[in-house]
Amino acid sequence: MGKVFVNFTNHSSDTWEENQLEAARRYGPITDLPFPGVFPDADEKDIEALGKKCCKQILELEPAAVLCQGEFSLTYFVAARLREKGVKVLTACSERRVVQKGNVKSSVFEFVRFREYR
Repeated sequence: MGKVFVNFTNHSSDTWEENQLEAARRYGPITDLPFPGVFPDADEKDIEALGKKCCKQILELEPAAVLCQGEFSLTYFVAARLREKGVKVLTACSERRVVQKGNVKSSVFEFVRFREYR
């Protein structure tokens, strides 16, 4: 398999706006890899074990870039480990707009760009 854009989140790329799809495709075809659930009682050793497993799965896909967003401690572990391997790791940057209809307020997030973890 060639270089791909790995979407390692819980937001399937089939729900993305066109501008986010276009930004991701600049790195290659998009491959969705669901971010796993992390139990609140998981300790650091659990996170490390799960993180190593996730990194192995991601690296097997030969990523050009990885969108990595999810539970914070696992995101940190995976992003750091992938960066050590020379992989570009990204987060999605969105603009939040509040929409009010009557007494109901809701937030709409509009994708703006990807930002690299550093």
